[in-house]
Amino acid sequence: MPKRTKRTKLRPEQKATERGLTRHWRGLFLETLAETSNVSEAARVSGASPSRAYKLRRENTEFRKNWGAALLEGYEHLEMETLERLRFGTSPDDRKFDIPNALRLLTVHRESAAKEKARRGKRDKDAVLASLNAKLDRMRERKAATQLLLTHEGKVHDDRD
Repeated sequence: MPKRTKRTKLRPEQKATERGLTRHWRGLFLETLAETSNVSEAARVSGASPSRAYKLRRENTEFRKNWGAALLEGYEHLEMETLERLRFGTSPDDRKFDIPNALRLLTVHRESAAKEKARRGKRDKDAVLASLNAKLDRMRERKAATQLLLTHEGKVHDDRD
């Protein structure tokens, strides 16, 4: 039986900051999280409080998985942006980009990114395996049905004797 997480309530002052929160805040939150890797910014853009997002992450498995995927995507963006700046440099009017800190951050998050990639790979592997098993089951069922039909017509002797 899956472990149940304790449901927590948001304090009134947390809810007060979310006036007008639409049901689409989750998608906007995850999209912004993937772009920025910043929970506070994602919460601000989506109109939700960071507390609501963290609460939902604790209590909703699907949201937690999507959160991990969004962060992985965000770190992939940071990695690509860092590589681009290392290769081509930056223009003087470009916003400040601290390459040493970006590299440190990527190093720190390498393990969590590897875990998320492995989780994704396992899901893909499991889906492929399930699909193959289902196909084999259908093939066995067709073979058994054909064998039964041919046996009843007297064209094939049942080789299970």
